[in-house]
Amino acid sequence: GTTYSGTKIEKIARTFRHRRRNLQRKRTRGATRKLRAISGRQGRFQRHENHVISRRIVDTAQRTARAIALEDLQGIRRRVTARRRQRDRLSNWGFAQLRSCVAYKARRVGVPVVYVDPKHTSQTCPECAHVARANRTSQADFQCIACGFAGRADHVAARNIRARAAVNRPEEPRRL
Repeated sequence: GTTYSGTKIEKIARTFRHRRRNLQRKRTRGATRKLRAISGRQGRFQRHENHVISRRIVDTAQRTARAIALEDLQGIRRRVTARRRQRDRLSNWGFAQLRSCVAYKARRVGVPVVYVDPKHTSQTCPECAHVARANRTSQADFQCIACGFAGRADHVAARNIRARAAVNRPEEPRRL
């Protein structure tokens, strides 16, 4: 499958964050004017990228006659604690916007969207279903301590989300 990492969006967000910080330190009229000019530019860029990614996801699902499975990340900002340096990155994360873009575009073309519980998706082995925090050897890697299965953590989580969606798949509406 195709991986949408968000590194491009994070790079742009980091650039805007540094630019805003430096302009706010100056505290001059010119800096304030520049801050006003760049306000919203990051949001528009992020919204555009979310629309492009969601369009690709929905088109692929429609072309292959499949459903879309997403983690139900509602309330994640309340549940997750982050270090001070990570808080800005977490609060600028546009997952809800991406989810809504996918949902409305999928609804338009009749592609079902299934939301699954995100709990332990990246700590569960897709081969033997063993769940352990130790299965994540690093942020990027996964290795099951029970059966030895290894892979990239993102791909393991995607397989687990797909498996959960297949179990929790809603019934198709009956046509009369």
